[in-house]
Amino acid sequence: MLALQGGVVEHITALRRLDAEAFPVRLPGELGGISGLVIPGGESTTIGKLMAEYEMVEELRRLIAGGLPVFGTCAGMVLLAKKAAGNNRNYQGLLEAMDIEIRRNAFGRQVDSFETALDVPVLGEPPFPGVFIRAPRIEAAGSGVEILARLHDGTPVAAREKNMVATAFHPELTTDLRFHKYFLSIVDGKTGE
Repeated sequence: MLALQGGVVEHITALRRLDAEAFPVRLPGELGGISGLVIPGGESTTIGKLMAEYEMVEELRRLIAGGLPVFGTCAGMVLLAKKAAGNNRNYQGLLEAMDIEIRRNAFGRQVDSFETALDVPVLGEPPFPGVFIRAPRIEAAGSGVEILARLHDGTPVAAREKNMVATAFHPELTTDLRFHKYFLSIVDGKTGE
């Protein structure tokens, strides 16, 4: 659990409810030996600056490219994306790992936050409760990216590429553990690329 800022406690709680060993990672030396990493929602600029300040960016890029399972929610999606609309390519802390282009704060300000039921076929029924808070959206995705969920208007809001899963919404703010369980199945090697 990347614990520089954001919804750290909520993700750790969700993972522990699934009997996963989950702990905060704050320094590069704590990345050794982990079997998966969650990058939480929060302020992507702040998390990115702290990743750069603590010299974690290159190590995270190396680990993700090497197959480390990673789950980015909201700000985590922004940090995983190869491109973030409205930012130049050298956006500080951007991991440039997942072949998606996103738009930050695509649905408006904090007061424009909303919840909606999402059909997520890989999770089965019932629909998943999507909690959107200053959320990004996927504007483009490469051919190797599987779109996992869309809003009713067709806007992509969750995706998977190989070892990476990203959501524009906050699964950790619900009692529904299916997205965390799905990520753990990737960590355990139970879902293929």
